[in-house]
Amino acid sequence: MANETVKRLLARVRELREARGLSQEAFAEKAGLTYKYYQHVEAGRKRDIRVSTVQKLAKACGVELWELLNFDEALQLGEDPPAEKAVSPAKRRRKLKVER
Repeated sequence: MANETVKRLLARVRELREARGLSQEAFAEKAGLTYKYYQHVEAGRKRDIRVSTVQKLAKACGVELWELLNFDEALQLGEDPPAEKAVSPAKRRRKLKVER
């Protein structure tokens, strides 16, 4: 992942973790990660994050992967989009672009 994308992703994960009132330790447990590993991830010391790890982070945040990575939408994470902006899951997957 590109550095800017990683920074935005980690800021979003931290914001969601804090909004849910979870400590790093509790969040790491919920995500199925070790506490030390998650500490390194959130601090930005782990730049090469596997997709499987990002999926675990999304699940622990209570959102779908595409919601966690969709930086362009101003939707509240974890809530359904308004009816006028509802998009089919297949279309969402097509819209999701992964930086290399």
